[in-house]
Amino acid sequence: MAPTRSHTSGWSADEALELLYAAHFRQLVRLGVLLVRDVGTAEEIVQDCFLAVHAKWNRLHDPDKALAYLRQSVVNRCRSHLRHLSVVRRHADREAPLDPAHGADHAAHDHARRATVLDALRRLPRRQREVLALRYYLDLSEAEIADLLGISRGAVKSHASRGAAALRATLGAVLEETR
Repeated sequence: MAPTRSHTSGWSADEALELLYAAHFRQLVRLGVLLVRDVGTAEEIVQDCFLAVHAKWNRLHDPDKALAYLRQSVVNRCRSHLRHLSVVRRHADREAPLDPAHGADHAAHDHARRATVLDALRRLPRRQREVLALRYYLDLSEAEIADLLGISRGAVKSHASRGAAALRATLGAVLEETR
């Protein structure tokens, strides 16, 4: 049984985190991938978040909100990772970006299409990217997103609308280039 809001408060850290991990690890990794665009990095971030929650389990004000805390931790650590990457990139020698492979193979085409969408998503402002990932990937409600990101529901709607419009425009331009 996956832990729910009313089930984690009586458990030890080991028990609660084991169940949270089994029920939500993949979903949290997918969220991380949408934000940092790298599976390995996303997995490390999520694992670090689980370790941090485990270490602080006895100090959580409301253990029933551990999943919400984990989601927030993943978003925050992804932000930190991206900030770190931007600093590293500013100080590193720039290399020419490689074009995605466009072979005749269907899998290669799917990979290129997915990479194009992820590139377009990555170009969005941070808040729009986060809102779209939480809304359309994790299927969170506007209220849950607002609570998670510490913004109003109206701001969630605005970021989602602007982000979706920007994605449509970017992906439309890419489609025109390939024709």
